[in-house]
Amino acid sequence: MKISSKLLFISLSQTLAITVCKGNEGVTQKRPNILFVINDDQSFAHVSFAGSRFIKTPGFDRVAANGIYFTNCYAGSPGSAPSRSSLVTGRHHWQNEQSGQHASSWMKKYIPYVDLLEANGYYVGYTGKGVDPFQYARNKADSLWRKENAAGHAYNKIKYKKGSSSDLRTGQGISLIDYFSNFRDFIQKRKNDQPFYFWYGANEPHRAYEKGSWKRNGKNIDQVDVPGFMPDSEEIRGDMLDYAVEIEWADSHLCKMLNYLDSIGELDNTIIIVTADNGMPFPRAKANCFEYGVHVPLAISYPNGFPAKRRVDDPIGFVDLAPTILEMAGVKPEGMLPMSGRSIVNILTSKKEGIVDETKRYVYAGRERHSCSRWQNLGYPQRAIRSSEYLLIWNMKSERWPAGDPQAISEKTGELYPMFGIDKQGKHHSDWAFTDVDASPSKSYIIEKYEDPAIRPYFDLSFAKRSEFELYNVINDPYCLQNLSGKVEYLNTENKMKKVLMEELEKSLDPRVTGSKKDIFDTYIRYGSMRDFPKPDCVK
Repeated sequence: MKISSKLLFISLSQTLAITVCKGNEGVTQKRPNILFVINDDQSFAHVSFAGSRFIKTPGFDRVAANGIYFTNCYAGSPGSAPSRSSLVTGRHHWQNEQSGQHASSWMKKYIPYVDLLEANGYYVGYTGKGVDPFQYARNKADSLWRKENAAGHAYNKIKYKKGSSSDLRTGQGISLIDYFSNFRDFIQKRKNDQPFYFWYGANEPHRAYEKGSWKRNGKNIDQVDVPGFMPDSEEIRGDMLDYAVEIEWADSHLCKMLNYLDSIGELDNTIIIVTADNGMPFPRAKANCFEYGVHVPLAISYPNGFPAKRRVDDPIGFVDLAPTILEMAGVKPEGMLPMSGRSIVNILTSKKEGIVDETKRYVYAGRERHSCSRWQNLGYPQRAIRSSEYLLIWNMKSERWPAGDPQAISEKTGELYPMFGIDKQGKHHSDWAFTDVDASPSKSYIIEKYEDPAIRPYFDLSFAKRSEFELYNVINDPYCLQNLSGKVEYLNTENKMKKVLMEELEKSLDPRVTGSKKDIFDTYIRYGSMRDFPKPDCVK
């Protein structure tokens, strides 16, 4: 990846120090280190600092307690690749062409902030999952593609040996990568006093899980809080506890990183940012723009620079993180494409709690394709806007199935699988239907029992077709169960949010709204597993 010569030759003397404003006026110090932590598929409610009874996250809690806890952070998308694309470019995923879409290619022109940090003297690296899943350049034929992961240089060599006495993993679905040891290796290889930027991308709690791992990890099935969009059954409680085991594993490595930084005297001068790329991998969460799909945890601490022990309720979007990180590092965004987000350093350096910046009223999210789940690999385009109280979702192609088509075609026989993927014995096969929802005991439980009157409402919430617009009061209805769209008493709120959303989509040149090729996202090549589906009746 080439950076302009202007960037490469910026005098480091101009950026070797930054002045932290507000609360520490006039205090000059060396540039801060940055540890960016991002888990894979974790909803906002699932940290103990937020009150979760069945998940313990002392690492996250330490950052939140000694820094700033954000109650309203929203990922750019309910899926990994577009969400991470939004994060590192400061742009909505629909602005990044194929480089904002799941399992497509990353083009060179979409420069992530990590490149600018490195060009300005930062030592950069990552472990675990980077900015993925994307296809990076494989050979010279991919001349327009980026070669290296957009998270930076990989540090993934140190791994657990499966089944050995040194294999400390608490579940067999957990990655073999020893995140902490790779982080320590990274730190030990940097030059003395060189500021660092490190991306810790846990692969957890992405599926698949070892079923029942919670039983040997001291978890209590009675403590599980099942979200209201899923039935409260022992099967689903157990599935959520296996999810909890993986979150706690990821957090344990964060604990080790924090302790290590403290032991080498770097913790106070390190900005710690802890979040997740999208919501939990359960029906009606991940791959959906509901609260449990895009509302993610966020805590930020910086002992040397930010007033601590605060709870902030301002809506924060992933597009805001790139300009924030660059400003904190004293680096200008020269060389990057124009960003849609804006820095929240004014919030970080404030001493206020609650709503700090009254002008920051909305955040945005969206999705296109997730997995290959529909005829001709079509997606389920959504755009969403969230205020402090309401969430508006625009299902742009509401005639499509939101979780994927209900029947796939067998690759071996060319015949249709049974409806909803249920075989003659009543067993559900996840790859046969609704494949935008990750395979899981929870998914199978709801689908296998869909004819049960007590379960059918949950089946419809996750898998049935939806109206074009959905409006939810997320304060009173965090599970997004009561659609208020079209109701007379909410029309003013709905119309205002539609107007603001459309203004943002037009301003950001969303092809779905402003382009001549409104279906361009459905044409990008997917570099991943493919499935075949029948042509739907709604397509002429």
